[in-house]
Amino acid sequence: MPDKKNPVRLILISAFIVLTSFVLFKPKEKPTLFLIGDSTVKNGKGKGDGAQWGWGSVIGEYFDTTKIKVENRALGGTSSRTYRSKGLWDAVLKDLKPGDFVIMQFGHNDGSPLDDTARARGTIKGTGDETKEIYNPITKQQEVVHTYGWYLTQFIRETKAKGAIPIVCSPVPRNNWENGTLKRGSGGYEKWAEETAVSAGAYFINLNKLVSDQYDAIGETKVRSFFPADHTHTNYEGAKINAASVAGGIRSVKGLKLSSYLNTKN
Repeated sequence: MPDKKNPVRLILISAFIVLTSFVLFKPKEKPTLFLIGDSTVKNGKGKGDGAQWGWGSVIGEYFDTTKIKVENRALGGTSSRTYRSKGLWDAVLKDLKPGDFVIMQFGHNDGSPLDDTARARGTIKGTGDETKEIYNPITKQQEVVHTYGWYLTQFIRETKAKGAIPIVCSPVPRNNWENGTLKRGSGGYEKWAEETAVSAGAYFINLNKLVSDQYDAIGETKVRSFFPADHTHTNYEGAKINAASVAGGIRSVKGLKLSSYLNTKN
């Protein structure tokens, strides 16, 4: 029988029961899917018919967000190099926890000059260990620039060190056609993205091929309407096609646990 003559003891017992219940029944924290990349992943230019959208802004529609959180941390204009040098990657790493996922898609801006006065965002072509020391006219400092593959490798290694799961996407294709067929990327960033994913132990989605195949099936005339301003940035309709390709790619990769968080409606 409870000791009614000892109120302090009763209070302590009640507090213990409440705390124990909280620990036992505390909801499990949802994993987070982080997206990192350039403007083809996240683009905030306008909301009208001519607005430009990245696929990362609509990919959340393909996931069961009661089970996983989706955070689009991409930023337009960045390359694999400047996403790190601007501190954006450090911010992701700070929030990254075991069981999370990181999808990375870079390449469109990596082909820019290394040290131009506009952005100085380019990387050395390839996946090797080559470096070049430059004077960065933007930061006003000396900087050692590495290869595209080197920067991706750092993202992959640091993601895995946090207990999270890295996924590399090859860059989405541009709106370039030849004899009614979309031009695929070959021998460049698409190839280097795959080589780096394999060598560094990340999952790989050949997004360039998946989207290109979808565009071919849709047809040149319709696809051209997805690009309101240039040959790189899609409107909302195009972003939906690209996001669907990402979701399809996730489903097709053997052993990728992220597929279990996709909803069944798309």
